[in-house]
Amino acid sequence: MEVEELFDVKLVTYFYYGRLEELEFLSRLYDLNAMESYDSRYATAEGDIFQHTINNDDYPHCWVFEDERFQLKNGSDETYLKFLCEVFHPEVRIERGYWKEFLAEINSLLQHDGYEIYPAEKISNRDLYKWRIYQENEVFIPFSQRNKKAIKQKQIVLKIKRVTRNRIYELFERYDYRLEQMDETGLTYLVLVSDQVLYDIEKFYPPKTYIDNQFVETNSLEDFILYTSPYYLLDAVEFFDQYCDSNFTDEINTIFNLNDVPMKLSCGKVEYLVDSHIVNSSFASIQEVGIQELIQEAQSYYEKENLKIAVEKVWDAFERLKTYYSFQALDKKKSTNKIIEDMSGNKRAFKDLFEKEFRELTAIGNNFRIRHHETLKIDIEDYRHYDYLYKRCLTLIAIAVKYLENRIIS
Repeated sequence: MEVEELFDVKLVTYFYYGRLEELEFLSRLYDLNAMESYDSRYATAEGDIFQHTINNDDYPHCWVFEDERFQLKNGSDETYLKFLCEVFHPEVRIERGYWKEFLAEINSLLQHDGYEIYPAEKISNRDLYKWRIYQENEVFIPFSQRNKKAIKQKQIVLKIKRVTRNRIYELFERYDYRLEQMDETGLTYLVLVSDQVLYDIEKFYPPKTYIDNQFVETNSLEDFILYTSPYYLLDAVEFFDQYCDSNFTDEINTIFNLNDVPMKLSCGKVEYLVDSHIVNSSFASIQEVGIQELIQEAQSYYEKENLKIAVEKVWDAFERLKTYYSFQALDKKKSTNKIIEDMSGNKRAFKDLFEKEFRELTAIGNNFRIRHHETLKIDIEDYRHYDYLYKRCLTLIAIAVKYLENRIIS
């Protein structure tokens, strides 16, 4: 691809296997000793590939994408997406190379097909990428607004000390810069990120701060950070993050951690550490498009406090999870049993535990009005019951997907 450097444009190449040999890279994703060889001199794909990429190096450029054994050209979306995520793995990518430029270009192409690669977690303080469904034009709702009900009912109670606020504002000052924006007429202009953040906040509420025991409007981001509600402060963190690179995320999380703020900024949103762990585990581990999409939809509805639809979507994900091994010609019951066996590790006590949980969640889905179009079932009228059912079902899915076999090789 072409990359701009200073006043020049140069053509750069980035090999998918990064700092590794092709054989090393492919071994991370595929059991090469279980795959057929296309060279009659070798029993398995491993010997075949070693011969033609290391000994002779006579395979054509990008041969792997045409090789039917790897299912990249005609296989599932999940297979291709998992392959791409591995290309940008911290142990694979060349940190001083052009991997970020290639990632951005690949994402722009993937988004046309409804996917994106995103930083799901970290290894040795370096981003580890997973894939998810791309939600185009989704309206961003800041922390205080998407958690309004929980804050009002004191399910979320937060205090941020003055010393912590000072450190957050100092971080904002270091990352502040002039951002190029465009007005309605198409003219471009420059604005400080700090001013843009206040403008973004104004779309939801007037920025206010406590002065002389009164809550008054302000046009100073410094006053806003130092003296506003802690929940509004987190809004500013999320908006500021939209204009910064991943280093800002790392530093704000370090401030949270060192100052006992039980929050984590992840993928542009501040979340409780417990909630963040559950959701990110689900997103990062699921490698089946249907389950992935339903989980994301459920989380989106949950954040918008539409608990009825959130529960319906997470239950749909649960039912789809139970059919995961249908690609191995197993029916729903046998597929569920295989999932439970893998989760239990052949330990009777855990098998009984997980069987009971699957059975009870299935019974809840059959007896309660989980799906809004169903009638003659037990109505759920208390939103706290919806909250309980949502978190219970999501937690089981988050654990179960960690045990699913890789579907790259059928």
